[in-house]
Amino acid sequence: METRNGLARFHLDGAGPGLLVLGHGAGGGTRTVDLLAARAAAHAAGFRVALVEQPWRVRGRRVAEPPAKLDLAWLDVLEHLSGAPLVVGGRSAGARVACRTAAQVDADAVLCLAFPLHPPGRPERTRMRELAAVEVPVLVVQGDRDAFGVPPGAVLIPGADHGFKVSGGLPAAGPQVREHVATWLRSLGRRTQPT
Repeated sequence: METRNGLARFHLDGAGPGLLVLGHGAGGGTRTVDLLAARAAAHAAGFRVALVEQPWRVRGRRVAEPPAKLDLAWLDVLEHLSGAPLVVGGRSAGARVACRTAAQVDADAVLCLAFPLHPPGRPERTRMRELAAVEVPVLVVQGDRDAFGVPPGAVLIPGADHGFKVSGGLPAAGPQVREHVATWLRSLGRRTQPT
């Protein structure tokens, strides 16, 4: 679909009234272990899932564009999607986009996978304000070895790095991410049910 920043793509699947919209990180696409685990969790919790590919990726570029351009394309895609509850999120840079735009798209919740709290080795360049500004429920799932930092209150995956690769001998990250996300999404669905 055309956005103010060029052509974006999204793949929508699953069934149910709820919708989880996920964006990718600055260095990869939508086939990462954490995004696929979140997608599976959402399907199990009765949500549809839209995996969004930003215009810079569709154009075949390797480097993400500035945040303002990412946000514009994301907002344009969200104009064509709806669900109740509406959960927005993503991995790394995609999580930041979801946090910055959550109020504008009237999201019911935000899912952050590997939120990049700061550049590696630069804790003074914190991005905590983006996360703290979200006024709806937020789930952050993070590897405890993430070089981009670990936000307070994050659900930790033992031995996992920023890409959710787990150090030797520890359980794989994918099933753990899936379990945490599914439990959280089910709780959101209950909160939005009429009484």
